[in-house]
Amino acid sequence: MEKDRLFLLRPGFEDPAYPGQQFYCWHCALMEGARKIDVERVAWPRPRSPVIALVGDKNQSLPLLVLADGEASKHQTDVFQGRAFISEKDKILAALSERHGFPDPHP
Repeated sequence: MEKDRLFLLRPGFEDPAYPGQQFYCWHCALMEGARKIDVERVAWPRPRSPVIALVGDKNQSLPLLVLADGEASKHQTDVFQGRAFISEKDKILAALSERHGFPDPHP
């Protein structure tokens, strides 16, 4: 993997707990403007195979920023088999600003 990869939930998903309704993840929507990195939108139901392949089955919550091989960040929340990742939305947004020129949120 050459770049950081941002995983987001594909909007318009259904949750069996709320029949007949469609949803989007507002945390993911905050990051839709990320253009300088690989962005992968995955379906809401688990298992989320592309995510599991990189960070294991215990780390499927999205949004998730998986750092490029060998990279680290002061914002990272964990490491899986040597690969650092960031799973908290505010830390992801901070890392996108720091690493990829993503705008800072207005105070």
